[in-house]
Amino acid sequence: MAKKTKKTKEQKLLLDQLKQVAHGVGATFAPFCEVVVHDLLDPKHAVLAVHNNLSGRQIGSAATELGLARILDPDYPQVLPNYANQFADGRPVKSTSIGIKDADGHYIAALCLNLDLSLFKGLQSAMSQFVAVDTDAVHGESLDPANAEAIRQRIDRYAARLLKTPRTLKVEERRALLKALKADGLLEVRRSMETVAAYLGVSRASVYGYAK
Repeated sequence: MAKKTKKTKEQKLLLDQLKQVAHGVGATFAPFCEVVVHDLLDPKHAVLAVHNNLSGRQIGSAATELGLARILDPDYPQVLPNYANQFADGRPVKSTSIGIKDADGHYIAALCLNLDLSLFKGLQSAMSQFVAVDTDAVHGESLDPANAEAIRQRIDRYAARLLKTPRTLKVEERRALLKALKADGLLEVRRSMETVAAYLGVSRASVYGYAK
């Protein structure tokens, strides 16, 4: 096991900042993603912070084999994204490990993300079953009005340019969207207003209001 290294002021600052990053990432992806900060300058007590503890890891636990590899080799890959892993109880995990170097190019810490795939695999299986259809049962029937998909695609492109989703568009942006749809001739499509209303998540009366 590598020995504890005395930290410089710069190294302590990096570790403190990394703990803040871990806190923010953990809060964003709770409760499905465990976020762990490893202090590689103290390999015997490497685990500095754990958010959304899914592995049962404790503060002060020793460094992993991956952490020790980074300590021994400054040329070890800095980012290892999306590798297969598992918790002690067998749950499948998708892990990403990011090594943090100081100004001298030495690894001093690592930020590790462990995503519990067990719930997502269950949801994936359930959704696959739910959306399955018998394509051979009935031919030539559609509940979607003609050209409705063209309207939705046009709305998606408009929202994407604003770095938004269709349902997060503001009132003025919706009015501009309706103007663009009218210019493209898409409001002439049968049941176009219903299609737009459903896709924006608003009432049909609101869409007529935006189109005035």
